[in-house]
Amino acid sequence: MQLSNVLNSKRATQISIRIIELFVEIRELLTDNLSVKLEIEEIKKKLTNQDKSIELVFSYLDELMEKQENPQPRDMI
Repeated sequence: MQLSNVLNSKRATQISIRIIELFVEIRELLTDNLSVKLEIEEIKKKLTNQDKSIELVFSYLDELMEKQENPQPRDMI
């Protein structure tokens, strides 16, 4: 509103209002951008955890397959 205080015209007032509207839009865009970045980081964390879990499952499967391929002899009762 500084421009309209210096220049007393309808055009100066309109430009001042538009400048304020643009700052509001920029603030909203930055807020949305931050939200998206936070969501992406959360998804990355979940994917990392899932990768670790999948590796663990495959490790267990490998162990089971090895046990089946090399069974230990049982003691006779």
